[in-house]
Amino acid sequence: MSVLAQLTAALGDLVDVDDAALEAARADRSGHAAAGRPIAIVHAETVAHVQETMRLATATRTPVVVRGAGTGLAGAANAGTGEIVLSTMRMNALTEVRPDDLLAVVEPGILNADLNRQLAAHGVWWAPDPASRDISTVGGNIATGAGGLLCAKYGVVRDAVLGVDLVLADGRLLHLGHRSVKGVTGLDLTSLVIGSEGTLGVVVGATLKLRRLVEGATCTVTATFPDVRTAAAASAAVTASGVQPAIMELMDAASLAAVHALLLLPAPPAGAAQLTIQTDGPAAIAEAETIAAVLRANAGTAALTQDAAEGERLLAIRRSMHAAMASLGTTLIEDVSVPRSAMPEMFDEIARIEREYGLVIPTVAHAGDGNLHPNFIFEGTETPAHVWAAADELFRAAIRLGGTLTGEHGIGVLKRRWLAEELGDAQWELQRQITRVFDPLGILNPGKVFQQTGDADA
Repeated sequence: MSVLAQLTAALGDLVDVDDAALEAARADRSGHAAAGRPIAIVHAETVAHVQETMRLATATRTPVVVRGAGTGLAGAANAGTGEIVLSTMRMNALTEVRPDDLLAVVEPGILNADLNRQLAAHGVWWAPDPASRDISTVGGNIATGAGGLLCAKYGVVRDAVLGVDLVLADGRLLHLGHRSVKGVTGLDLTSLVIGSEGTLGVVVGATLKLRRLVEGATCTVTATFPDVRTAAAASAAVTASGVQPAIMELMDAASLAAVHALLLLPAPPAGAAQLTIQTDGPAAIAEAETIAAVLRANAGTAALTQDAAEGERLLAIRRSMHAAMASLGTTLIEDVSVPRSAMPEMFDEIARIEREYGLVIPTVAHAGDGNLHPNFIFEGTETPAHVWAAADELFRAAIRLGGTLTGEHGIGVLKRRWLAEELGDAQWELQRQITRVFDPLGILNPGKVFQQTGDADA
């Protein structure tokens, strides 16, 4: 009996072989698509459905790609020939909220923004805030170790997860982590799973660390600068001042112009870069005034508003970046991080790469934590060789400056060829050995994160 026949016999209507659905499962928002088409999509609705799928996959040695909303930017959830797609989108419940303990228990398919809309009624929220929050799932956030606009003050996904429920490749269910604030029993397998990109198991539930809704004002400061290096230096000056903004986003001239064009806003001054900064809490007004003074002292033209609706309108400019890039062509959206003090030097490196390769690389940054998103725009579906060569230069520049290949998107397929260079051969091999402990047959997301012998480059 074929794998598809066995899946259908075991799971019935949960098994999807619609041509359009299978085609969609080949790709995410990275612009990369897997070769061929998967066997089927299993729309799991319960933990038991996930376990049954994994038991069958183990028995038949069939690769499985776990997929949420498909909003990833590294190709980690793309499925191809001979693979089963295990979708957790229908597992989307908020199953428990404990405001007294500041925790919630969720299923992996719940959307980030939907979760916070439901939590607001209880006076609490979950802090991770990716730009894709309206369309990305919490399970996907956990799989990639997502970050977002609020990271500098409120931390990333790794800081906001107490535990995960994990189905292993053979169908066993593990309950990792704890519900208490503290917990150091044994090895921290929860942190190991966060950011593992589907290579260790299937996250079927998570216990999340919540915060109380922030009281007090929210202030938004926008500042324009003559060029992006000056804006980056100003953001570093804000960090050095000791004031902790909730959000500090930087847009270079190319990205700012593209978003203004998309939103039909007046064109910004030629070459101008922009910082958008928010403060929140009881000290928000005083902090915003201090930040505005720092920006003005660093060649910025700054404006401050206490109007919440106006603040959201200004942030919508930054949140429209991906749509603006998509309007220009196929986009390779990259994701490097450097120490915050090194951001001006990283923008120097991007300018050098633009000159050497004849490219324009629109770049935005979570300036509060040094996470940059350079965008390579091209025509067609295949990334040209000269774009990969420029990206290679960019990655190596970030590592040279004390940074890393990825701050929040993950490795997936697109960055696996550079992983050993950052980790070193010994750590790279150790990490591969760890994946074999969880998945001895190598059926979970094979070929993702770790470059396999014989794999074609992305």
